[in-house]
Amino acid sequence: MSETPASESEGLETFGETEQDAETPRQETDEEISATTDPVDPVVELTADLQRLQAEFANYRKRVERDRELVREQVIANTLIELLPVLDDIGRARTHGELEGAFKSVGESLESTVSRLGLKQFGAAGEAFDPTRHEAISHELSTDVEVATCANIFQPGYEFGGRVARAAIVSVIEPEITPQATQ
Repeated sequence: MSETPASESEGLETFGETEQDAETPRQETDEEISATTDPVDPVVELTADLQRLQAEFANYRKRVERDRELVREQVIANTLIELLPVLDDIGRARTHGELEGAFKSVGESLESTVSRLGLKQFGAAGEAFDPTRHEAISHELSTDVEVATCANIFQPGYEFGGRVARAAIVSVIEPEITPQATQ
């Protein structure tokens, strides 16, 4: 003969639980199981993955294009900087009257080409002195000027892409301070 408990609740109560307590965790577990086993629509999931990959690829393409443009500008800048001594020689030849014939057309062609690429010459006599763009090698005082001014240009400066590629080498004239101005 086998003995069976009068009810299952008696057995549960002996462990400190009631029948209601025993069912509550089971219901939560069943709900969690049903939530994790509900199939997610594979079309929605794959569409989201595809959109994410497309966005990543578009960002990659933009980054590569931006990097390519930066490398291109850097190569042009480095090439133009290497050509600056040649441009200086052409300028000196023009100043001394030795820029004639075929050499004149080659020099003008080179100057127009570097100009088209974005190289700009600066540094003219009478221009206001800017220490970020000019390198002063001599300094004089004069009452004829009101601000520091470039008097002589020994070597022109060049800029490319809004940056100074080479500072102009100049002599500077600054205003002379008179005793009346200090009082």
